[in-house]
Amino acid sequence: MGMELTEEPESRGLTEEEIIHIPGLMSRWVRLASGAKAHYVSSGDTGPAVVLLHGGIVGSSGTAGWRFMAPFLGANGFRVYCPDMPGFGWADTREQHRPVLGTTSHVQFINDFADALCLDQFFLGGNSMGMANTVQYTMTHPERVMGMLLIAGGMGDLVDPSKAVARKDGRWTTNPDYSRKPFDGLEQSMKELMEGIIYKPGQVWPELVTMRSNAANRQYDSYLAYQLGNERMNGVRTFQPSIQMPANLPSLNGPDSNLQQLLSTMNRFDKITVPGVYLYGLQDVLSPVEGGFDQEDVGFENIQFFYPDDCGHQGQTDQPDMFNQVAVEFFRDGKVSWKTAEWAGVSRRKPIHSGLVEAPKGGFPQPDLKFYEQLTREAKSKD
Repeated sequence: MGMELTEEPESRGLTEEEIIHIPGLMSRWVRLASGAKAHYVSSGDTGPAVVLLHGGIVGSSGTAGWRFMAPFLGANGFRVYCPDMPGFGWADTREQHRPVLGTTSHVQFINDFADALCLDQFFLGGNSMGMANTVQYTMTHPERVMGMLLIAGGMGDLVDPSKAVARKDGRWTTNPDYSRKPFDGLEQSMKELMEGIIYKPGQVWPELVTMRSNAANRQYDSYLAYQLGNERMNGVRTFQPSIQMPANLPSLNGPDSNLQQLLSTMNRFDKITVPGVYLYGLQDVLSPVEGGFDQEDVGFENIQFFYPDDCGHQGQTDQPDMFNQVAVEFFRDGKVSWKTAEWAGVSRRKPIHSGLVEAPKGGFPQPDLKFYEQLTREAKSKD
């Protein structure tokens, strides 16, 4: 059951579990078949199941990533589950339950979590790392996923990494000089990390910083295991961690090809027919939106892309009303209304998907790449 507040119930102070109190969001635990204790927050008690996966910056959790969307969906006819992934939040920190295979460990956790809650089929959504996990899980278990909500993440080796645009060269980013500094255990550095993924400063609550700092310190060894697990997959030390790394890291001996093939998306994820909507903020500072363009150019018959304005890397926090509306329409109706699609910046780069977006009177506008050329970095500034 959820923990009660030690102070007034309408505040957003921290509960005894050091979790921000959000009305309509309950803290819960479940024991997985592996023996691990899994923590999650939930909302809603009837309707289709929705599992939402948080991002990968140190200190992340189900609460931190989905504190706006989960209660909204729960109040609008869905049962929502937001787990703390291994290495994050209140996930089990015991050595035998650390995510030593990185993303592969996370995919197994998602399946174990769904099994423990008897979720045979469900909608799946994720932001950043959570989107990458959504891609991997859907590719592995497409029969269980009814639809995907994708937000500013990666698609593995489906996109040529040489095409990646550096942060300083992102045309729409409002902070081309942003450099992610690692968390040093103190709240000030956590605040700086949050300001890199959240476009609107007012959403970086003091309580959020405290909750995330506590989680990051609690999960240090498990988070490190996750980072090193992904290194083992790639065989190279290329990641930019969001923690200070120890000096005595083990050396790498090249990629483990047996593990690499588990995560390869090439000629796999692009063959999946599970429907999805993908939102990528135009002002993403952490990962410039050009990365979204490259993913769209792969060519998906089942995914509609959106590029919302005034929106950074964690769009569900920057533009909660917009993202909530896209999600509820997609999960409820199977497509997004034209009014909402325009609001959310439906992609003008390719023909709009008639099965995922409601057509307006007169039909969809034709693709127009010049539409994006009108938007410049100089025309955008933080609120």
